[in-house]
Amino acid sequence: MNAHARIAPQATVKMAAVDESADIAVTAPATTAEAESSRSPRPDAREERSEWMAGLTTSVARWVVRLSALLAGLACWHYASSKGLTLYVRFEQIPGPLKVGEALINQLQHVAFYLHIGASLQRIAISYSLAAGIGIALGLLMGRSRFIRDLIFPYVEILRPIPGVAWIPLAILLWPTEEGSIIYITFLGALFPIILNTLHGVEQTPEVLVRAAQSLGASRMCIFRHVVLPGALPSICAGLAIGMGVSWFSLLAGEIISGQYGIGYFTWNAYSIINPPDIIVGMLTIGLLGAATTALVHLITRPALAWQRKAR
Repeated sequence: MNAHARIAPQATVKMAAVDESADIAVTAPATTAEAESSRSPRPDAREERSEWMAGLTTSVARWVVRLSALLAGLACWHYASSKGLTLYVRFEQIPGPLKVGEALINQLQHVAFYLHIGASLQRIAISYSLAAGIGIALGLLMGRSRFIRDLIFPYVEILRPIPGVAWIPLAILLWPTEEGSIIYITFLGALFPIILNTLHGVEQTPEVLVRAAQSLGASRMCIFRHVVLPGALPSICAGLAIGMGVSWFSLLAGEIISGQYGIGYFTWNAYSIINPPDIIVGMLTIGLLGAATTALVHLITRPALAWQRKAR
């Protein structure tokens, strides 16, 4: 009885010890897991912050390079105009950046300068919107239908090489107003790059994707919407950006010949009265407006290409 009484408490103590060790063994991994889970977000946050800082540093470095290049160009321009270099290109009568800056400040104080800019932007908005809508529609139809392509493509190939200046006499005869003729010429300049780039994008759609969609029972409309159109979007967006630049070329040609307002007319009028600083002011204004509108096109089309950036 005494031996049995001694063994029982010892067994109880051992069982308790086993239970405590078991509890410790079971709860320890949970505690470790909780600690790891609580620590896991910190490295991710640090990685994201480091990636953000690296991207910011890269962007700042690129902008520093661009601004340095512009400043170097201005310095070369100032040196050539101040020294009157006549190696092959003559800089004797070319005003320097300081004179052009003074002329720009002077023009910014006159309402007529803003009227010229507003007239050009209005013409670009109307003609480019029409060219984008019609050009994308024709490019998609030509890319998906051989019959429509055979009907329209000969006209595109014949009319596309004709420059905007050559269209001016016929445009004046076709349209009852000078405004309509300028918009028509600008429309033609933007139309053909958009058509050809859209057509190229549709043609470059991988055939294996189309056949895979067909094997899954997709209809022609579903294939067009979910396969062809997304695949052609990069080329369409590139065509829109190119069309914006070409539309400015055509607009200036129309404004120089038959316009009464517009930045092209302003530049040509400055040449007519022999005012070199205003000529360069008009040229730089055209460049800035063209760059700004092209950047606006890229900004508007960027959401459509979000899948491209994610894939990279």
